[in-house]
Amino acid sequence: MPDVEEDGATYLENALKKAKTYSALTGEAVLADDSGLEVDCLNGEPGIYSSRYAGAGATDEENYRKLLSRLEGVSPERRGAVFRCVLVLYHPHGRFEIFEGTWRGMIHTEAVGDRGFGYDPVFYLPDLGLTAAQLAPEKKNVLSHRAKALDLFKKWLQGH
Repeated sequence: MPDVEEDGATYLENALKKAKTYSALTGEAVLADDSGLEVDCLNGEPGIYSSRYAGAGATDEENYRKLLSRLEGVSPERRGAVFRCVLVLYHPHGRFEIFEGTWRGMIHTEAVGDRGFGYDPVFYLPDLGLTAAQLAPEKKNVLSHRAKALDLFKKWLQGH
């Protein structure tokens, strides 16, 4: 499948664009998502630009290092953040369903852990005392924003 440019203004626009494109190519119902990290004190940055926060083609490390530099000197109580996932099930005849999951935490002052990807090494979970990159995959797959969106999708499927 070809890559679909994520040029929408919202997660929903990006997820819907991907789902519609792949549905048109396959003639099938398609599940697609868009997700990102929103930092409270940065008015939701990096948001839909999470994967390219440090520029087109930036690595995960370059992206989270830019975020850490933007938050230098910001107190812990102002480092709140949320991972957001918008999942779309698109039907070939044009109807679609939307499922959204969030995962609240804060941005750590340094990268910790070697599991996961993206902003996981700096996404700190105060209740657990760990970053997302320190979690076992099984645990992350229960707690994450994607897991929550998929759980809503599964519940919807059970009713249809």
